[in-house]
Amino acid sequence: MRRIVALAVVITMSSAASLLAAVHAGRAGQAQTASLAGTATSSSGQAIPNVTVQLRNLATGQLTGTTTSSATGTFSFSGLPAGSFSVEVVGASGQIIGTSSAISVAAGATITGVTVTASAALLGAAGAGAVSGAAAGTAGISTAVVIASVAVAAGVVGAVAVAAGGTASPSR
Repeated sequence: MRRIVALAVVITMSSAASLLAAVHAGRAGQAQTASLAGTATSSSGQAIPNVTVQLRNLATGQLTGTTTSSATGTFSFSGLPAGSFSVEVVGASGQIIGTSSAISVAAGATITGVTVTASAALLGAAGAGAVSGAAAGTAGISTAVVIASVAVAAGVVGAVAVAAGGTASPSR
């Protein structure tokens, strides 16, 4: 009788250990996701409420997420893979009016305190919904922002791009 009880205990313990190992292996196979949170502000330091905020993966150039800032200008993104990102503030006309520096996100990390500053002049122009004349070339995403984003993704430090009045685009 003792042998039967001992055998039953061994089989039960083995089954429980196998099940526990399988559950642990399933969790280890899951990628740990990260989160990022911050505040959208104007160049004068005031929070920007209800503005579109985008998260861009600098390695691929693709948008990873889009959200709207709260009444106090705060935003957050969750479920992020590890990587290098930038946060962009988008004005009412759909133009990028502020971009953060590169933010390195590790697997499972919680990044807080990110501040993205939008130009007060562009914020006002984008909020008005129309920009005219020579200012139209500076209200959208600039060539410098694109070059800087690509340079950061490539690991280049100190890239500078300068464009003068209306000559920044070969299409003009």
